[in-house]
Amino acid sequence: MSPSARRTTALVLVGIVLLSLNLRPAAVSIGPVLEEIRDAYSMSGPTAGLLTSLPVIAFAAFGALAPAAAHRIGLHRVTLLALVAVMLGLTGRALTGSETLFLLLSMLALAGMAMANVLLPSLVKLHFPDRIGMVTAIYTTALSTGLTAALVLTVPISDSFGGWRWGLGTWALVAAVAAIPWFGLAAHDRHLESTPRTVSFRDVARTRLGLAMAGFFGLQSLQAYAIFGWFATLWRDNGYDATTAGVLAGVVAGTAIPLSLWLPNVLARSAEPWRVLVAVIATYPVGYVGLMLSPHDLALLWAVLVGIGTVTFPLILTLIGLRARTPEGTAALSAFTQSTGYLIAAAGPFVVGVVHTATSGWTVPLALMLVLAMPLFALAVYVSRPIMVEDQLQQRVSA
Repeated sequence: MSPSARRTTALVLVGIVLLSLNLRPAAVSIGPVLEEIRDAYSMSGPTAGLLTSLPVIAFAAFGALAPAAAHRIGLHRVTLLALVAVMLGLTGRALTGSETLFLLLSMLALAGMAMANVLLPSLVKLHFPDRIGMVTAIYTTALSTGLTAALVLTVPISDSFGGWRWGLGTWALVAAVAAIPWFGLAAHDRHLESTPRTVSFRDVARTRLGLAMAGFFGLQSLQAYAIFGWFATLWRDNGYDATTAGVLAGVVAGTAIPLSLWLPNVLARSAEPWRVLVAVIATYPVGYVGLMLSPHDLALLWAVLVGIGTVTFPLILTLIGLRARTPEGTAALSAFTQSTGYLIAAAGPFVVGVVHTATSGWTVPLALMLVLAMPLFALAVYVSRPIMVEDQLQQRVSA
């Protein structure tokens, strides 16, 4: 590899890591200060449920557009534009006094986050085709780090600078820093290569693998966004102050950091990856039952167990890269898996919020989340099989 190619590869890796740090603060920084936001806008329960559901709505609405935009504009340029949208949305929502504008600007930031999120597996497949497990582990660890930082630091920043607007607006500065390497990469952009047979979003929708991946992604995202949208409130309702509740939510996210660095590689090299997935998924029901029985005294234990469950996210992202043969196939599989999966997940945070308000407690919402975690076990076994989306498409053509 030439010195110029090595520099470009290093810049791409730095860009991917910084990008990953920004793929969750727009979504999860709301949870720790949700009560303060509701008070500021006199926000109703259903509107608060809608606010916590916006991340998955944005992923469903905008994620599917990412591969087409990358074909037309370029992979690096779309990534840069996505970060600019995140930065503008985060800045605007921290300044506005209108509830409607707050929701719309949140959607702008989340739309950028959604498109970048879908393109990450393609960036890895394009630039690091022989190191998918390792690079996926690196960027999912960075993603978990950004998520944890947003959960843990939003309240202290708010307290230090005089209000929740500072706590939310700070993350716009992080997005601005992340955009820097993409300005250089956008000048010499890369496009997804076309193959004689185009693998489209609609093609993936016709495969059993695509449907199973979308189902798995949707149900794990439903769990994650309900957790990060509402669990800080759960712990506040059970006697913890805002800072401690945010720290406990941060423990959920922080638990995933070392596991995100380790388990994607284990999964990529395993002859039986379903064992890894099933072991991780099994911590969800244990954590939920624990929260029903002792939400205060054993909060730290349940936070760790639920945090292990959220590692299903980097694992399914790893499988996206492993279940396609080409960058184009990976982009189509990623778009269908994530956009359709987030459409499935969109009702989760909203329904959890509505059920919590209706029952004035957390037992029923936790029981609902436990039931919805059960199909993950069967789906994990199927998506772990060594099958490729292009092969299933070819089988359809042959048939």
